[in-house]
Amino acid sequence: MGTVRVFDDETALAAAAADAIAMGLARGLEALGRASIGLSGGRTPAPAYRALAAEPLRSRVDWGRVRFYFADERAVPPGDPESNFRLARETLIDPLGIPPRNVHRMKGEYPDLEVAAIEYEAHLDGPIDVLVLGLGEDGHVASLFPGSSWLSETKRRVAVVTDSPKPPPRRLTLTPRVLSEARHVLVLVTGSAKAAAVARALQGGEGPGQVPGRLVRERDWYLDRAAAAGLHGV
Repeated sequence: MGTVRVFDDETALAAAAADAIAMGLARGLEALGRASIGLSGGRTPAPAYRALAAEPLRSRVDWGRVRFYFADERAVPPGDPESNFRLARETLIDPLGIPPRNVHRMKGEYPDLEVAAIEYEAHLDGPIDVLVLGLGEDGHVASLFPGSSWLSETKRRVAVVTDSPKPPPRRLTLTPRVLSEARHVLVLVTGSAKAAAVARALQGGEGPGQVPGRLVRERDWYLDRAAAAGLHGV
């Protein structure tokens, strides 16, 4: 099991996660002169994004040299309320004034998502420095759901999902290869509804085929007390 940090509430979790994200990006910038971040949608990461866009963290990162990617995207236009890009744009990208050339969004609106996947793979020219993930109640990460054939993928970096158990069924997602290659992965989970999935991912005996969260078991987990309630010894 990787590093597990438990916080009293979502506010404390968001502050700590934002600090870790800023630190990871700063390390990448120092080492390579550029850095990359992979963003997830959902309610949990939004407060961390807002913290990154505000002082004092805003000034700790040279955001003009950061490239933005996405862990997954639903097959919707970028302005749709369900769009992960829209959430990131409203909470982080626009508040920071990130130039469009630095933002690589998944084109979920494409009629042919395989074309969108191939296009996106061309942008992924190296490991992502900081990848932010969540965890679903069924144990999914990104849009890698239990039973997916993509859970054993080792070559492709971007996959097309056509049968998501959560609507909408059609999505784009990073593959396990990208998750494993990422330099720093943070898994942010809040709420009692996720407690069973957290326990299965971190301390259960099932494999990634049943609980995709097992793919990132050895990474850094940020949990509130409700999400950590099913863990033993934490």
